Formats: sequence, C-alpha cells, structure tokens
Amino acid sequence: MSAASASLATESSLATGQRSLGDPEVRYPLWPPLTAGCPATSTAAMAYPVEVDYAYDDVPSTLFDPAPDRGGIDRWAPLLPPLRAPGLGEGRTPLVELPDGVWIKDESRNPTWSHKDRLNRCTVSAAVGSGAPGIVVASSGNHGASAAAYAARAGLRCVVLASAGAPPAVQSFLDAYGAVVLPVPQHERWPLMRQIADRLGYHPVSNLTAAAHTGHAFGPEGYKTVAYEIHAELGVPAAVFVPTGYGELLFGVWKGFAELVRLGLAARTPRMYACEPAGGAPLATALDGGLPAATVPEAPTSAYAIDCTVSGYRGVVAVRESGGRALRVTDAEMGAARAELAGCGLWAEVSAAAGLAGMRQLPPSDGEGPVVCVSTSSGFKDMDVGTNAPKPLSPPDWTTAAERLRAAGISLA
Repeated sequence: MSAASASLATESSLATGQRSLGDPEVRYPLWPPLTAGCPATSTAAMAYPVEVDYAYDDVPSTLFDPAPDRGGIDRWAPLLPPLRAPGLGEGRTPLVELPDGVWIKDESRNPTWSHKDRLNRCTVSAAVGSGAPGIVVASSGNHGASAAAYAARAGLRCVVLASAGAPPAVQSFLDAYGAVVLPVPQHERWPLMRQIADRLGYHPVSNLTAAAHTGHAFGPEGYKTVAYEIHAELGVPAAVFVPTGYGELLFGVWKGFAELVRLGLAARTPRMYACEPAGGAPLATALDGGLPAATVPEAPTSAYAIDCTVSGYRGVVAVRESGGRALRVTDAEMGAARAELAGCGLWAEVSAAAGLAGMRQLPPSDGEGPVVCVSTSSGFKDMDVGTNAPKPLSPPDWTTAAERLRAAGISLA
C-alpha cells in the first residue's frame, strides 16, 4: 500500500475508543491500545477483554456497496482501528463450495497462509501508532509467522517467543522475515514477554493475562472483515463454524455480522459454532458451567494451533449472542475433515479443518441459508510436513510403475 493509501486508511477510521466486554459502560480512549484487558472490571480470577467502539452513525451509506478491489482490508477502514501499518493484501479470500453445498472460507490464501494476517494488520498498526520500536509475540505457529511479516513490512523489529518444536514452515517464515526467535517453555513465555515489553518498549501483540485470555484490543477487529466478505457473497448464512482456540476469530466474525445488523444491512447474525479439540475445550467447559472463562488440563492433540488450556470471554459472547454452540471435535474427526478438504483440492492444516469437522457432527441445515466453515490455514503449517517422501521406483520401469498404480486403485485396462 502506498503512503497516500495508508494515510487515507488512517484518516477514515471511525474508531472512537475502547469498551469493556465485562461492563459495556466502562470506556477508555482509543490510545493507548489495552493489551491486558479491562483494568476496571478484571479481577485476579477473571480478566475481561476490551473491544473497539465506533461512530456507527457516521458510517458511509456506500461502505458495503459493491466496490473494486482496494488491496487488502483497507476497503473496510471506517469500521477498523486506524490502519497505520502498511498491508500485504490480506483478506479477499475465496469462498469455495463443496459438493454438498457447504461453503469453505479459505483463509490459507492470505499473505502468510492464515487468518492471522487480518489480526496482525491491526495489531502492528497499534504498534506503529504507539511509536513502538518493535513487537513481541508468544507463538509457535500462525500468529508468530504473520506478526513477523507485518513487522517487517512496517520496518519494526520482531521478537517471537516460541517452543523449540515449531513447524518447519513456520520456522522458515520467521527466518525469512528476520524475526528474533527465543525458544521458551510455554508457561514461561508470558512473564518474559512482559519484561521485553517493559524494558524495550516493544508492543505486545499476544495475550498478557493468565486468569483468562483477553488478547489485544485491536486484533479481533480485523476478523470482522471475514463476516463482511461472506455477507457480500452469500448474505447471512444459517451458521458459521470456526476452529477455536482462544476465540478471537469466533468473536470477530460474530461482531462483523452484529455490526451489519446494527447498520440495518442484515436482519440477524448467523449461529456461531466454536469447534475445539475434544481433549481440552475450555470454551465448551465455560459455557457448560455458565462461566465467563475456564481453565482445563493439557490434553494431547494434533491440532496444535488451537490447543488451548484457557478460554476467554469473547468466545462466550459470540456463542451466547448468536444462539450457537461450542462443539468438541476429536483428532479423528479433524483428520477426516482434512482429508475431505484435500479431496476437493483444499490442503488445510489439521487445526484449520476443525470447523468442517464440527459441522459434520450436526444434522444438515434445514434451509435457513447457506452454511460456512472457516478453514484457517494451510497444510504447510502442520508438524508432519516433509515426512512422507515418496519411495523411488526400483527398478524404474513400466512393470514396477504398474504395480504401484494398481495398488493405488487405478485401473490399467
């Protein structure tokens, strides 16, 4: 994006401040962005996030009219925090229809192959707007790779606190963008991140709270654009199924549809279904217990990108307000969904297939509208990439090739 376009996006934001989700009457100025939840409503046992509020009465009547591509999520700048960091063309991802009419919102088409690019355009913009010399992020996956890209684009340094066993593709992203990677045990990431933020002035773009997940005030706003794009193509779906870790994507998509209702452009929001690994599922646990958040024991799962032991209040709001549910999906169900997507030409990370896996648990929709499953990232991000190299043909002749073809179920008649 050119400097002129960046200036236009910044000036056109209608963001007015930050508001507590714990008590919507508690409000804060837009700057500085709150990175540790609401200080007034949070307690030692529960941390409530904040969201960005807007001058909705001033939203241009033409904002949601069909419009030519303006490069990334900048088209929606009035309903986003000030986009002070240049973009990479994030957003505008395709909706792909499966043979049975289910739609897949394929977020792997973003610049770093995941939905996190929408979030990090906003969080790195917060860092630029705050005058920070760099950003710090705790992630061993999509979030870290994306944050490093947007930091590089904005000319900021990036420190990534990651596990020693990051997926090969993620490590390649981090190396390419010049991020400083510090391998740290998971439970020690957040104290070190606070020190880096305090000592170096780096802007934290990850969660800073332990009692419950609050995340960054600006980040989930970027996910609203998923809802805007779905609405532009399909209208309001009957339901949206979302792979869920901390629930930021779930909340952002719901909020985008809720804004369309507020602006008189939609009559309702879709039901939001949070799809979590069955072994942990902190959001489902919170909802079952009528709690704002929950902590669960660690449980093994191949869906590392959404393997969370702590939930946040954002997810509760999205499910409750939309009349949806939190679904527990097994690794076997996610594996089957991943194979189904691959059979349709879409290679998804195991975690990314959780939405389709959850949808397959439920009876077919009864005609209320289309059903959308968000697929969050590319299969390149999985841990096992590169471990299934094909065995060479020996000897390399037709007889050996024919044996392999028959074994694969290909008729040679």
